[in-house]
Amino acid sequence: MDMAWLAVFREAARHGTFTGAGESLGYTQSAISRQIALLENELGAVLFERLPRGVRLSEHGEAFLPHAQALLDRMSGARKDLTALTDLSAGRLRLGAFASVDAVLVPRALATFRAAHPDVSISLIEGLSLQLLGRLLAGELDVALVAAYPDAPFDTGLYDLRLLIADPVLVALHPDHPLAERDEIRLKELSGEKWIAGHGRAEDTLLSACLSSGFRPDIEYVVQEWTAKLGLVAAGLGPTLVPSLAAQAAPPGVALRSIHPADRPTRHVHIATRRTQRPSPALQAFTAHLEEATTTLVQH
Repeated sequence: MDMAWLAVFREAARHGTFTGAGESLGYTQSAISRQIALLENELGAVLFERLPRGVRLSEHGEAFLPHAQALLDRMSGARKDLTALTDLSAGRLRLGAFASVDAVLVPRALATFRAAHPDVSISLIEGLSLQLLGRLLAGELDVALVAAYPDAPFDTGLYDLRLLIADPVLVALHPDHPLAERDEIRLKELSGEKWIAGHGRAEDTLLSACLSSGFRPDIEYVVQEWTAKLGLVAAGLGPTLVPSLAAQAAPPGVALRSIHPADRPTRHVHIATRRTQRPSPALQAFTAHLEEATTTLVQH
């Protein structure tokens, strides 16, 4: 059934003439008559009594009018809801991100996005990159920020990955450390240190870079959160490796130094979406805020 027929029917009932309905809708009288006939044929009922002057609802027409009005109201409400999603006066954004981008980058992007689009519902889930990709594939997230190193890229068969930033890894030292005054450090120079890491196996952490530099680091403190790792560094308990994005939130008492290019791991931070997913207006807008926040961080 053509929804336009319902609007024509409603206007003809309101005006009591096909001519009046045509003037209201911008149609000719014959076009109104033709559309009413099509609607009556669709319903198998006569909706109007044709009078010498105008028309009058039949019994069937009186019964159908509230249903036609309800259908037109529902369609109007649907259009308003769709418009709200498009102009971001409604909608949702389900974001997943890993810990170090949640330190500074994601909060900045969310703050500017929230200020620009306060009526969009936002949720944030933190997790490891592979976990986030699983939730993305399951439809639990609209977008995920994930990290991978060039020698261990993600399978792009199921995801679209958009490079956001190449994030170099730094070494975090206590300011009194003998190497803290250096601008650039070789990892071998720290081979005798008691290290801080997120796992006892260097292969499962950023410290795998030490293995390729020719030594196995002595991991004495195993903690997961960046705030805890950097707190241990500030207390003089050892060095740790930290991505530059997480280093933005480093507390006082931590010296952040560059690693020599021959030793330096650089991870790639990607914006991940499902390959079959059509980006929503909210996702498109948030991506722009995320890129702006990234540019601001890099410049500073």
